[in-house]
Amino acid sequence: MDLFDVNEKDYKAQNAPLAYRLAPRTIDEIVGQEEIIGPGKLLRRLIEADKVSSVILYGPPGTGKTTIARVIANSTKGHFEWLNASIAKVEDIRRVSLEAKERIKLHRTKTILFLDEIHRFNKLQQDSLLPDVEEGNLILIGATTENPFFYVNSALVSRSNIFEVKPLTPDNLRTIITKALTDKERGFGNRKVKITDEAINHLARLSDGDARRALSALELGVLSTQPDKKGIINFTLTVAEESIQKKALAYDKKGEGHYNTISAFIKSMRGSDPDAVLYYLAKMIYAGEDPRFIARRIVICASEDVGNADPLALVVANSAMQVAEFVGLPEARIPLAQAAVYVATAPKSNAAYVGINDAMKDVEANPTLEVPKHLQNAVYEGEKARGKGQGYKYAHDYEGGYVGQEYLPVTKKYYVPKDIGYEKKIIQRMNELKHD
Repeated sequence: MDLFDVNEKDYKAQNAPLAYRLAPRTIDEIVGQEEIIGPGKLLRRLIEADKVSSVILYGPPGTGKTTIARVIANSTKGHFEWLNASIAKVEDIRRVSLEAKERIKLHRTKTILFLDEIHRFNKLQQDSLLPDVEEGNLILIGATTENPFFYVNSALVSRSNIFEVKPLTPDNLRTIITKALTDKERGFGNRKVKITDEAINHLARLSDGDARRALSALELGVLSTQPDKKGIINFTLTVAEESIQKKALAYDKKGEGHYNTISAFIKSMRGSDPDAVLYYLAKMIYAGEDPRFIARRIVICASEDVGNADPLALVVANSAMQVAEFVGLPEARIPLAQAAVYVATAPKSNAAYVGINDAMKDVEANPTLEVPKHLQNAVYEGEKARGKGQGYKYAHDYEGGYVGQEYLPVTKKYYVPKDIGYEKKIIQRMNELKHD
């Protein structure tokens, strides 16, 4: 059996996917996630001291959840068990539990259970973990792509430290790709691979924070490209595009392409051109732009440029932002498109936006106006005796829910509605009140 184990290990070392072979073995090999495993951070201290308590790691695929679990497995003196919730059953949990209790009884050894895709366990299966986690028989490490506060039993959540594993940055992915190309033991360091900066940047950008996706595309390109006469594998931008199956766009999330495109998107919504809006939206989605960033721009435009000319625009935009966050891509493109088109075709008014800007400038540049006494809050009798709240007219006591009274000690004019859309009705309403 030992011979078979050795042969299997050698086979995996040579033939396992690149992403598997390059998986970090120590905490110092992990790229990214500095917020949770950087120097001095809680999870890092727990791992280094071998004092990991029950934790739940959540975040998108390929960002390092399983990697962190592997590092814990390599560094702990306890026994480590692996289960995947998509195929595990309650019987598997019971077996691990019984073995953990025996391990404590006979060897005083703790058991750490890594449960991948914990959100796939139903309530009954999750409940079966509670007694052992509560009593300390098992230390649970759960990994999930879903928000644990919605998909994991609240009792388990309350007994665990929650760590969010965020998408890797393009810089992180460039570091990982470079390591894969230079590592002679587990990567392509023994091959003559000549890769262009454009190809690396394309893989890093289009992988959307997913290291597994970046490494899979790199591996596909290297293994499928024939070496030239000198034995060199030329990994060009074209190879990168084919490997990750997306063409390159002149779009850098921190560069000119990013700012130019989002500027054109916003100005097209403001300028009421739905076709241009959809083009720029499609370009951003295709280039891997964060849908949450796009959604925020739509919400701001709905308030700044449509405003009260169509108050429903903000409702639609906000709903699209929430739905996009919930469903993710590729489906998120649909509510984003609906909201962007609605904002583009709605009547426009920036009156509220201009009004708040003028009011802010007034507050900053001029003496602060005192609140009229009849509007001041009067809770105690002593305050009322000083005149606070005296003479205030409660609007609902009057016909039409309106009564004329002073709300500012001096006359100010910030909000000037436009004669368009719903603001026509606002103008009409304000004119009627003035004549009362």
